[in-house]
Amino acid sequence: MEHPYLFLVKLFEVIGLGHFAHSYPWVIYSWFVMILLIVLGALAAKGVSMIPTKGQNFFEILLSGIEEFMVDVAGEESRWLFPLVATIFIYIFVCNLIGLVPGFFPPTASLNTTLSMALVVVIFTHIIGLKYHGANYYKHFIGPVWWMIPIILPIELIGHAARILSLSFRLFGNMMGHELVLTILFALAGLFFAPLPIMALGIFVALVQAFVFFLLSIMYFSGAMEHAH
Repeated sequence: MEHPYLFLVKLFEVIGLGHFAHSYPWVIYSWFVMILLIVLGALAAKGVSMIPTKGQNFFEILLSGIEEFMVDVAGEESRWLFPLVATIFIYIFVCNLIGLVPGFFPPTASLNTTLSMALVVVIFTHIIGLKYHGANYYKHFIGPVWWMIPIILPIELIGHAARILSLSFRLFGNMMGHELVLTILFALAGLFFAPLPIMALGIFVALVQAFVFFLLSIMYFSGAMEHAH
């Protein structure tokens, strides 16, 4: 989908990198989100004090809420996974939100972005499995008795491969669809503020999609930590 105007793409044209910007806008906006989060995180950490400011209160409530929810779902043993799952949720949510700003492209509306995150989650799931079970992790794939291996093994392999498709296509499809609707409405009736209700709904969509990806990641990690049955 060709966007009529993307601010950072135009900026890259000025510095002579227009071809790269037009070919890979999701890369540019992904880096923009990462830099934004790093700066906000640095500012929040710099202002930490015994008497919390409004910004510190906000980040403490957000991060503690994410951690407690993760522990409720996956148990106390999952606390060491907090940096990864919190990053997943916040990064995806901000990526989704910037698509609501005119002139900005949500990186999650590109399959390249969502697929890369899905691969990280699924690969790390198996790393967790090996960490907790070692060589015995293979038992998660073969079932409780040996004669069920020809049935259980293909099902498990297909199921784990489907996780990649599920995580990547769900997020990509929803964000790409919302971006397409906004683009059409702005083109047809932008001067009459017709897209505003869709933009308001977009905040809810951005939150839900980030939460679904975050929740599924926790469930996959939790399943890898459990003993095979």
